[in-house]
Amino acid sequence: MTLTTLFDLTFTSRPNDIALEWDRAYTFQEIDHGANRMAHLLTNRGLQPGDRLCIYLPNSLAFIELFLAATRLGIIFVPINVLYRDREIAHILRDAEPAAVITCRDLLPHFTTTLPVWLVEEMSAKAIAEPTTRLCQVIDADTPAAIVYTSGTTGVAKGAILTQHNFVVNAINLVTTWQFTAQDRLLLALPLFHVHGLGNGIHCWLLSGCRLRLEERFVHDQAASWMQAFRPTVFFGVPTMYHRLLEWPESTARQVGARARLFVSGSAPLPVAVLEDFRRLYGHTILERYGMSETLMNLSNPYAGERRPGSVGLPLPGVRVRNLSPDGDPVPDGETGELHLQGPNLFAGYWRRPEATQAAYRDGWFRTGDLAVRSPDGYYTLQGRRSDLIISGGFKIYPREIEEFLAEQPGVREVAVTAAPDPRRGEVPLAYIVPEGAFDAQALEAACRANLASFKIPRAFISVESLPRTALGKIQKHLLPPPEPIA
Repeated sequence: MTLTTLFDLTFTSRPNDIALEWDRAYTFQEIDHGANRMAHLLTNRGLQPGDRLCIYLPNSLAFIELFLAATRLGIIFVPINVLYRDREIAHILRDAEPAAVITCRDLLPHFTTTLPVWLVEEMSAKAIAEPTTRLCQVIDADTPAAIVYTSGTTGVAKGAILTQHNFVVNAINLVTTWQFTAQDRLLLALPLFHVHGLGNGIHCWLLSGCRLRLEERFVHDQAASWMQAFRPTVFFGVPTMYHRLLEWPESTARQVGARARLFVSGSAPLPVAVLEDFRRLYGHTILERYGMSETLMNLSNPYAGERRPGSVGLPLPGVRVRNLSPDGDPVPDGETGELHLQGPNLFAGYWRRPEATQAAYRDGWFRTGDLAVRSPDGYYTLQGRRSDLIISGGFKIYPREIEEFLAEQPGVREVAVTAAPDPRRGEVPLAYIVPEGAFDAQALEAACRANLASFKIPRAFISVESLPRTALGKIQKHLLPPPEPIA
């Protein structure tokens, strides 16, 4: 099955239902017709199946129309993070070799390319004159639908090839397991250039036929009015968003919580303290799940069942998980290993990087690079990236354990633990703290000494104004300021 066939379940059965709130309310038929017009325009401009089309746009109706048009024509959709600038954009354009790039006037200054660059404002105006008849290519489920570039936090960004089938399976899994219906109201402020917003948010909306309110980006000062006006039943967010939602008055939080049925968090670890505070304030336990650009969604806490704090839950339908040692041996429950995956959600490889694709697999299993512990009843808890593991004097230190503990301490708003070289122990942990109020490094050290093994105690507690993050809230530890030399 392709995405066009899947989404037609909604487009043909509820054409006159309100689909989207953007600058105005749009029906599903209007969304369908807008995508058809855009498909005719792309075809008239010479794009062919297999061509790459780079999209450097903020969230918008045109973004959705372009994605649907591309998937109907077999054009490979390549979204670019709108926070990227010249050097990062240039790398993607060189690597993907697109037939064209679409952007808006405000972002045009960031391009210095000889490739065709089309302004979305002009395309939307010209598309109005195109026919609304369906224009599709005959494609199969293995046809690439998108190339999504990794964040590149550990090196140059690689393009993960996601097929039509990858997206279809992901949408069916989430709509089924999270029990989406046409009666839902989804508020989405996640960026559509990322699989969280596109592969989860947009696809759950189009498959379920629910009502979507799309925002260009999350604005904390406006989010309360959005929720009170739209009354969402479902909200997709990242931990930084939920941290900000905790700042709302309890009366507002209770009103929002009373109308909602599901809050989902992903793209970065959700601190246990945030989950517990949110449950107290909103009356909901946030559902945490785990996915990657290369795999879409892998695991999820259950919709009906225990949503375990700190855990990313159980494998989704069709996803097979192994937790293996560095030597490739299964690790017993309760011990840390690296997650390996198999399933129909796995990508088709890295674009034009066969060596990187081969290195990403071990005996047919995708190596996620994420460390985790499985409980005896099957729940997985992430311990951080394999590359983040700290080995100090022969002892293994998992930064997330220290981060969770420090996040519970008074005066700590956010925390990141990373490694620093040490002449005697090889590496030692450091804690970067975003304080809330007075910063007391001595009190934090004393708390760690009372509750953690000596080798886990950070050798320094460094106060910073904020933690560097990706657009989806993932901490970029390699961008943290270098510490002062440790004696």
